[in-house]
Amino acid sequence: MLVRLSKVMAERGLCSRREADQLIERGWVFVEGRQITELGTRIDPAARITLSPAARRQQAARLTVLLHKPVGYVSGQPEPGYPPAVALITADRQFDRGIAPPAPAGRLKGLAPAGRLDIDSTGLLVLTQDGRIARQLIGDDAQVDKEYLVRVEGRLSAEGLALLNHGLELDGRKLRPAQVEWANPDQLRFVLREGRKRQIRRMCELVGLKVVGLKRVRIGRVRLGNLPLGQWRYLRADERF
Repeated sequence: MLVRLSKVMAERGLCSRREADQLIERGWVFVEGRQITELGTRIDPAARITLSPAARRQQAARLTVLLHKPVGYVSGQPEPGYPPAVALITADRQFDRGIAPPAPAGRLKGLAPAGRLDIDSTGLLVLTQDGRIARQLIGDDAQVDKEYLVRVEGRLSAEGLALLNHGLELDGRKLRPAQVEWANPDQLRFVLREGRKRQIRRMCELVGLKVVGLKRVRIGRVRLGNLPLGQWRYLRADERF
């Protein structure tokens, strides 16, 4: 069965579907060596797809940054009265100045959050211009886990801890299995592979806990580390989610 070229490109992680259409329109996509310029072209899903050198250069130039988001900033859709996290991506807040080159004027525009971190939470937030990374982190088939340290109040039984790991549902849908354990006497460590709205806070409420602090410390293999609150750095060439 033939499948849309843009869909195959996205599934292979070559780019997002939107970017695929842009590359096709520019004549930068080749299927089995044949240049494709028509949107909606369908191909054998096993066909060989290559990108032109110009397309590869364009992708290499796209930036991805890591931000230590403070409380009070929204990561996704703007909310009246609250600043967006992307407003913190300024030259004076760059943590790796002197190690990584500063971005030329205007290069930091167009960064979008790859996933969300609610307004009351802190920690690692990824902002990117690269659709491949966005799809890897927030696509329907994303398999990248995320680790959180969650300070809680209340008593948690052994049964409640088991439910946090597997057995809860939100909005009528069962949650994927999680990894939840005590990190210290007042903090739980959550590792999730999904990110429903305010998921951890709502999970804790279901077992009688109140979240008083939530910090994301890892996304895949990339850690928050020593990145100061409110500062950002580039994703290094040797880092992979």
